[in-house]
Amino acid sequence: MEHTHVHNDNHLDSAIDILKHAGVRITPQRRAVLEFIINSHSHPTADEIYKALGRDFPNMSVATVYNNLHVFKDANIVKELSYGDSSSRFDFTTHDHYHAICNKCGKIVDFSYPGLEEVESLASHVTGFEIASHRLEVYGICEECKKKG
Repeated sequence: MEHTHVHNDNHLDSAIDILKHAGVRITPQRRAVLEFIINSHSHPTADEIYKALGRDFPNMSVATVYNNLHVFKDANIVKELSYGDSSSRFDFTTHDHYHAICNKCGKIVDFSYPGLEEVESLASHVTGFEIASHRLEVYGICEECKKKG
């Protein structure tokens, strides 16, 4: 398990470098929010982040969490995933990855499929568009919900 931790530290360091270059001050709260998103594989909502960090940062409000998330979004290190419901989820941007979404509980799981990298050049070729990005979602029922029946 040690390997993943090192991997996440590198993500944190490079994200902090990006923020510093963007002139963003790295406060302990910012660092904690960022670290939480990087280490969380569940694409947390602002509310979940607030609840998880509230003990360590009693002065932190939900508004602070939102402000930090918007700073990260502007720096392109975090993506906001809004799926129609009120609570956006936040995802640390590493590489192109796709989302499998449970229709019952709303859980989002990442998966990669390198073959899809060609989609953008194909789309560009067919449409004449200059393609900036793409996203793919697949929908179904997660393992936990399947077990519950």
